[in-house]
Amino acid sequence: MDEVNLIIAGVGGQGSVLASHLVAMAAIEEGLRARVGETFGAAMRGGSVASHVRIGKNVSAPLVPEGGAEIVIALEPLEGLRNAVKYLAKGGLLLTNTRPLAPVDVNIGRAEYPSMQTIEEAVKKLGGKIIAIDATSLAQQAGNVRTVNVVMLGALAGIGKLPISLESLRCAIRENVPKGTEEVNLRAFELGLNAVREK
Repeated sequence: MDEVNLIIAGVGGQGSVLASHLVAMAAIEEGLRARVGETFGAAMRGGSVASHVRIGKNVSAPLVPEGGAEIVIALEPLEGLRNAVKYLAKGGLLLTNTRPLAPVDVNIGRAEYPSMQTIEEAVKKLGGKIIAIDATSLAQQAGNVRTVNVVMLGALAGIGKLPISLESLRCAIRENVPKGTEEVNLRAFELGLNAVREK
């Protein structure tokens, strides 16, 4: 695999930016080039956030081109769908949390929240595949609901599409999550990893 392009989408405060940096640090640890770029909707807690991660020997630009993401990881399902519509490559994968966290435009009545079934059908129409897990419940099981981002990182590792070892990812988590949260984050990672291996 020469290059992997992925997007981690969520709403502000969910930790998509941290998750993207953990992937990039693990890739660099293995001698790969990694570029990270972010796009923000409303710059506030609850606004749209998408972190672009490009890994490979020759990547230079930080943003994934439209239609160029092999994987869209969604910490929040509607944000996942929005990013899949724009960025998911044909045959790509949307790996999503099933638990909605209504974005600002849903809260103010400018958009309606689609069902998971609607999201699945839309992704299939785009020519993509979808894997959905309840990452919020797994984060609670790990001991902190704020570890949804690391649960999804574990799920990403579990699907086997990253050119990065599990140990490099665990090391990036151990060294870069807030001090005192290392163990709960590592538990979250393992729960996400096992959740997709069971699918």
